[in-house]
Order: sequence, then structure tokens, then C-alpha cells
Amino acid sequence: MKALVLENYMDLKYRDVPDPVLESDEVLVEVKASGICGSDIHGMDGSTGRRIPPVIMGHEASGIIKETGKDVKGWKTGERVTFDSTIYPLDDWFTRKGMYNLSDGRMVLGVSAKEFRRDGAYAQYVAVPQHILYRIPENVSFTRAAMVEPAAVALHSINLTPVAVNDTAVVVGAGMIGLFVVQLLKLSGCTRVVAVDIDDDRLALAQQLGASLMLNPGEKDVALEVMEITEGRGGDIAFDAVGNDPAINTALGSLRKGGTLTLIGNLKPAVEIPLQAVVTRQIRLQGSCAINGEYQAILDLMEGGLINTDIILSAEAPLAEGADWFRRLYNKEKGLLKVVLLP
Repeated sequence: MKALVLENYMDLKYRDVPDPVLESDEVLVEVKASGICGSDIHGMDGSTGRRIPPVIMGHEASGIIKETGKDVKGWKTGERVTFDSTIYPLDDWFTRKGMYNLSDGRMVLGVSAKEFRRDGAYAQYVAVPQHILYRIPENVSFTRAAMVEPAAVALHSINLTPVAVNDTAVVVGAGMIGLFVVQLLKLSGCTRVVAVDIDDDRLALAQQLGASLMLNPGEKDVALEVMEITEGRGGDIAFDAVGNDPAINTALGSLRKGGTLTLIGNLKPAVEIPLQAVVTRQIRLQGSCAINGEYQAILDLMEGGLINTDIILSAEAPLAEGADWFRRLYNKEKGLLKVVLLP
């Protein structure tokens, strides 16, 4: 089969590779669409340590079942499917406690780290276990289904956060995940959603998706602006979808006493935070890891037309051109947000 292989850091090649070999509980999916994730872009240069070459990246995908393993039940060839990005063991303590995203021995599609290596979906075919599969509704395209994964990441972060009707929420980072957080917070009943980003074009997208206040921290004092719309208190909840010191501290500074900050982005392995401000203002600080069962909810919302993915999609392109699109995204080409590759 053809695949886009990260052969060395910053070196992607479209070439022939062996077809995946199925385990007895796996299905072979013919990939129809695979989204380029920001984690793959950052992983390409080795900065994250989680894309050790050689590896076929890609974990946001959809396609058609072409073959099933001998122990697969309830799935048949020809079905349109998408799948979780986390491959988790069913007999793990965390899985049984309803936290499969934290399970020991879990793997992520398209990730090559010290502890595991699993080729992903920038390829004509990918093998995945049957228990991470989801059927795609008839009115949801393969390209839209390839965006279920980041939307589910956003929903998981919201499910972990104490969201109440009429809350004021601050979302720092209006990239793919942040824009889904904005949409889902509005669906959750937040009256005011404040979007924060250094890119005015992304702030304009956030406004179209329901944000009530758009702030560029290079031009506005975010904390002061949020205080002004909340009678001097600050936001009830905040989300960081970036993962660096300035973004996290901007989110922290915008919160009221007793507020909650949920961290989604993880660009850096370590950051500095104002510990005393967190303690004395009783801020709840928590991480949100991947997805934990939110796939079906996102598919249902997509089926009902309640999530806008089209506004986020920048381009669809052949997988053979993937290296060039990676380069353009890595260089932060203006106007590019989400690119979906089509094998």
C-alpha cells in the first residue's frame, strides 16, 4: 500500500509499505480521509518526543471496513466507520473504572514513543481493534468523520469541567480544538464564551461559531476585559488549548476565585505557573487527556447538524501531496487551519 512515512525528523516520504497484518480482533480499514493534527505537525520535528522515526502518523481518520479478523463480531465489510485514537486494553483497572484514556499499556494510533509504536492512518489502510470502532451516520461525510476525534477531545475537556448554564467561559487558543470547545460550550449553556488568540483570523472564526468576546492578548489585557464583563469577578471556567506558559497564565489570570482551569494543550513538557495565586484564589487546575467515550455524542451532534466542521476545514488534498501540506502548516501559513488528506 501507499503511505506517508516520517522517515526522519522533518522528512516525510510518500512511498510503498507493507499492508497491515490483522490480529484476530482487528478490522482492516480502507482510509478515505485522515486529518493533519497539530500534534503530528509538532511531532514531525522531534520536539515532542512522540513521533520517533520511522513511523506512519495519523490518528484522525475514517474509512470503509475491507476485512475483519476471525474473532470480530458485529462488524462487516463495507461499513463506513471512524475510530478512537486511543487503543486501550479492555481488562485494565482504569478501563474498568471508566477511564480507558488513562489505561496502562494504551497506545495512540500514529504515535511512536519510547514505550510503544503504532502506525497510523496516513496510509491506504490501517488496522484497528473492533472495540474502538464507530459507525458513521449516512449524512456525515468521510471528511467530517475525520474531524470527530478533535471534537471528541474538546468534549472530553468540557465533560471534566463544572459547566453551568449562564457561566462565563474563557477559551485560550482558537485552533482546531479551541474552536470545537467554543461550539460545545455554547451547546452546554454558557452565556458568554470569550475566545483568546494572537491570530485575528482565528478570532473571527470563533465569533462565527458563537464566541461573544474575541481578544488578542497582543492588543488587549485579557484579564481586565474579562473582569469588565463579569462585574469584576472573572470567568467561571477557562480552557487552555495551547500548552505554553503565556497561554496558561493568560487563562489563569482571567478566572474568578474558585474557578476551574482545564488544560488541553501540551506543547511543552513543563511550564511555570503562579503557585500562590492558584492556592490563595482556590483555583481548580486539571488536565484533560484525549477522549473517554465522547465519540458517539459527537457523531450524534454531527448527524443533527449541531457542529460546524466546514468552517474549520481549510483544504482537502491527496495523501501523495501530504509532505507539502505538512510543510505549509509547520510554517504557519496564514489562513490554514485544518487540512484533511485523502488516500
